Amino acid sequence: MRTSALLRQVSSDWRSVDPTLDARPMLQVLTLTRLGAQVQARLNDYLHREGLNAAGWDLLLTLYRSAPAPGLHPAQLADRCAVNGPAISNRIARLEARGLIIRDVTPQDRRAARVRLSDAGRAEVERLLPAFLALETELLSALDETERMALTTLGARLLDSLEARAPAQGAAPAVGSDRQAAGRG
Repeated sequence: MRTSALLRQVSSDWRSVDPTLDARPMLQVLTLTRLGAQVQARLNDYLHREGLNAAGWDLLLTLYRSAPAPGLHPAQLADRCAVNGPAISNRIARLEARGLIIRDVTPQDRRAARVRLSDAGRAEVERLLPAFLALETELLSALDETERMALTTLGARLLDSLEARAPAQGAAPAVGSDRQAAGRG
């Protein structure tokens, strides 16, 4: 069922069960949840066709845009990708096995490793980035530029508020995390 039809059905069902209940917050969160799932599914499909997942793509993009020439320490990568140590270690291992990144280990201190893009990794990002950006643009094509800016502003305000009220939980799961949005309604 399309979300617009589902929202009408859920709203109607709630009015039948309890006409005094204001179900708008539930419907709004359901809309956001379904929107996020649709966007992520489309991005995941593209990346899967290219032999990547969202987590690996996030790490490649982070190295491409944020790493100095010698690379970043895994902890720095984890901060920039908003994931924990074990998750970043797994991403690094998978991408290193594919030859897309290089882990330079300091002989004196193996914990002082730095991670950087390999030439193949840089080429892969440069090959995929234009099509990835085109897909993201297409995903937003139902909105004009003013609406996109409003979406960005409102989304940022909502995220800031939610993150401020839940500091113990930290940042939201990174793109490609294994957490799935919960269905509501």
